[in-house]
Amino acid sequence: MRIRSFLLILLLSSACLAQDDADGTVKVDVKLVNMFVTVTDASGAPVGSLKKEDFKIIEDGTEQKISVFDRQSELPLSIVTAIDTSLTTRKDLKLETESARHFAHAILRPVDAMALYQFSEIVSEVVPFTKDLDRIDRGIATIHSGSATALYDAVCLGSEAMESRRGRKVMVVITDGGDTASSNRYSDALRAAQAAETIVYSIIIVPIEASAGRDTGGEHALIQISTDTGGKYYYATSLPTLDEAFRKISDELRTQYLLAYYPAKRFTDSDFRRVEVRLTGPSAASYHARHRAGYFTSSGHF
Repeated sequence: MRIRSFLLILLLSSACLAQDDADGTVKVDVKLVNMFVTVTDASGAPVGSLKKEDFKIIEDGTEQKISVFDRQSELPLSIVTAIDTSLTTRKDLKLETESARHFAHAILRPVDAMALYQFSEIVSEVVPFTKDLDRIDRGIATIHSGSATALYDAVCLGSEAMESRRGRKVMVVITDGGDTASSNRYSDALRAAQAAETIVYSIIIVPIEASAGRDTGGEHALIQISTDTGGKYYYATSLPTLDEAFRKISDELRTQYLLAYYPAKRFTDSDFRRVEVRLTGPSAASYHARHRAGYFTSSGHF
């Protein structure tokens, strides 16, 4: 099942193709839509034992037929780890980089790859996608503090790097939540992540919970990006809580479900198609499903 699912994604998850018939009619191949779904119980622990019949997919109010189902997907992971190195995170930078190093060593398998970014007033790719842990460690060792925070630019650039990747695409952003220097807006960052099918996990550094300097508006924007892409957010105050957040992300990525379908014909002009995954059966009320809010029919560029 996993091999079949992987082959289907490789063959069918690219952009729609158009062909002209002899009579001038344009035919468009329907795109296979992939939904990676995380299911948790009432305590927040991942649930990995559900079956295909435990799910329903609704697109713009219309139920869709699930064509591909895979439990505990072994599809390759492409992970962008983006670390905030602005002045406001300087005292926490060592904690951030050490925890990111732990995460890389815990999550990466031979089929996976990680790219490392740092962002302050500018966004820099420190290490391109690689499975070489020594190279990632060397890159982490070079990360240094800057001044301002280009958070939305980091989400946009990291998402663009994901566009050509196959399999599951994940971005982990470690930041205090503020944005002071981006040329892109919140809406640009959200669309870039959704268009690239990137799941965004946010780890928000809060050294002092009641700090008057916290950018709660920035935190809420980042939380919404995580929610709308099927990810999650965590607050962290120390190395143990950072490590715990990364551990929970690792656990979720090992228990995701892949649901894929060919969307039914649609008659609206909107570029965005809203998708809902519903749980059925006797346990549905006690479980919660997280997934991206929908998808764009054209990717756009930022």
